[in-house]
Amino acid sequence: MENCVFCKIINGEIKSNIVYQDEDFVVFTDLNPKAKLHYLAVPRKHFATLAEMNETDSTMLGRILAKIPTLSQKLGLQNGYRLIINQKGETGNDAGQEVMHLHIHILAGERLEM
Repeated sequence: MENCVFCKIINGEIKSNIVYQDEDFVVFTDLNPKAKLHYLAVPRKHFATLAEMNETDSTMLGRILAKIPTLSQKLGLQNGYRLIINQKGETGNDAGQEVMHLHIHILAGERLEM
């Protein structure tokens, strides 16, 4: 997407603290952290919401979810972590998805309350 900030980070047009990347996705630190450790796992392929995924995309998202635990040591997630996907709805944005490129928040580094 032309104006997508995450696509620009993935393509190297915007600098970011990338801590991991492979053919499926990129992980970088969130610029507005909600926990001591706050990373974003962003698929390289642009789609805004879960509803826009096809079967291939859902398989790729599964590979991303399977990879996150293997990054535990590198990212400092040994004490546990929380994964969050904010999802814009059909008629509103109660979840607060700010960037319309599906992404997974990885929060850790402190006790996280509900």
